[in-house]
Amino acid sequence: MALRSTRRTLCALALTVAAALVPAPSAPARSSSAAGPCDGPVRPASQMTIEPCDSPARVIEKAAHTIPTEGQLAWQQREVTAFTHFGMNTFTGREWGSGAEDEKLFAPSRIDVDQWMRAYRAAGAEQVMLTAKHHDGFVLYPSRYSPHTVKAGPGRPDVVGAYVRAARRAGLKVGIYLSPSDGAELPHAWHARWVEEIRKKQQEGKPLSLPERVALEDGDRAPRGLGRFGNGSRATERTIPTLVPGDDRAAALRAGRLPVFHVRADDYDAYYLNQIYELFTQYGPIDELWLDGANPWTDSGITQKYDVAQWFRMVHRLSPGTVVFGGPQGVRWVGNENGVARETEWSVTPSAQDPWTVMAGGLPHDSTDPDIGSRVKLLAPTTEYLQWYPAEADVSLRPGWFHHPGERAKSPARLMDLYERSVGRNASLLLNVPPAKDGRIAAADVASLTAFGTAVRETYGTDLRTAGPGPWTFDRVALAEDLRYGQRVERFTVRARAGGTWRTLARGTTIGHRRILALPGPVTADAVRVTVQQARGRVHLRPVTLHRGGRPAR
Repeated sequence: MALRSTRRTLCALALTVAAALVPAPSAPARSSSAAGPCDGPVRPASQMTIEPCDSPARVIEKAAHTIPTEGQLAWQQREVTAFTHFGMNTFTGREWGSGAEDEKLFAPSRIDVDQWMRAYRAAGAEQVMLTAKHHDGFVLYPSRYSPHTVKAGPGRPDVVGAYVRAARRAGLKVGIYLSPSDGAELPHAWHARWVEEIRKKQQEGKPLSLPERVALEDGDRAPRGLGRFGNGSRATERTIPTLVPGDDRAAALRAGRLPVFHVRADDYDAYYLNQIYELFTQYGPIDELWLDGANPWTDSGITQKYDVAQWFRMVHRLSPGTVVFGGPQGVRWVGNENGVARETEWSVTPSAQDPWTVMAGGLPHDSTDPDIGSRVKLLAPTTEYLQWYPAEADVSLRPGWFHHPGERAKSPARLMDLYERSVGRNASLLLNVPPAKDGRIAAADVASLTAFGTAVRETYGTDLRTAGPGPWTFDRVALAEDLRYGQRVERFTVRARAGGTWRTLARGTTIGHRRILALPGPVTADAVRVTVQQARGRVHLRPVTLHRGGRPAR
């Protein structure tokens, strides 16, 4: 460990690179190579182990050879995902529910999922993501393992099933949000005591948190589930799926047509594993599984310790190509809910723990830290692993995540700005578009999304240089690395030639999947040059493209 604490950054590697594609490496290994363990060749992998004998130069070489899995690479090509927050909160007017709501409150007159998909495609989304279960624990499909689902409400609509089928008809990839936190599963006795404590707190004039306020609004109504969240149950041998009376999967399991998992789990983990199993076997393939890290009741004295290693193993076995938000070989939170990535955004990050055993990738610092993957972070003594862990920037079209009638959608110009500061900074944009109580996305929201999608296509759909020889007039320059080789550029300069004179247009740090450089004003030039002044290894740039921005309505 002493050696790691004295690591120093390597000398800058100054070079000018041509924007040309290079053939991808053949079948790169997916695990860290260690022939020595510190003197053999470093082979490409999505996760690397840092050995005590690794020199600073070798750590940076490992970072240069950390590459995405096939699933991660495909995910990073899907630049915009439409998030769909729709559920009990849509009908109660809340953002966070309590878990004590009556299932009959979820009463959409219709659910026009095809209209949702048309709106999402108009915005340029290539993937969609549905909140199958938010923190309130209300489940949007008829799960066998919870009484708090759509099957207990009017119409019994299988929202997840309808959503997945509509997405596939529209040619969209599918993600599912399954909240680990679950208010419907709070232990009933604990919940009753807690409500009394909240009442006392209110009488004393003390401020109440959001979870406390919604619990007080629901009065003496008990959580609608079976009391499994944080109930202190012991981990015992369990079989997943756990068959229920009359289970229609029994014959398929006996015949080996469905997989079986034997785990040690407590009551809640068994419940959560069974739901993961249902979603993947009934609605798959699932391209992204979103695991929210929120736990609304920790400050009130109750929490649930998740055995996430078992979750990750099950997901990987059921669907190896699925990327898990907050999981290994997955994707990470960008660190804010504003839809904005860092100016320096790395897809290669350090981990203080094995990412297969912890949520949020084992980052040795907070996700909101301004520096996620610099050499200083990679060479820190806390770094035990390196991993490919790209950023996802989430933001809502409206002020809230769920639809509230009095709120207004962001303008097309604002959405374009967010696109350039997320996708244009090596992140994916996760744009929430919440349907209303009538089961449709509001007309004003659709108009804003459509104008935004049109502006993106008109601006970035074509490289100005394809129109013919220069000079070209442009106000945006787009750069990209070939991620099959990883992410390596640390510092670069863009220059343009006009009238035989070169001048600097922009400087930057990271590039990654895409870097969009919005210039202060239009530039006319007959040549553009990118000079990489510092990198972690040989650089593989994709062709530089030039663009002229439109002016979407504000």
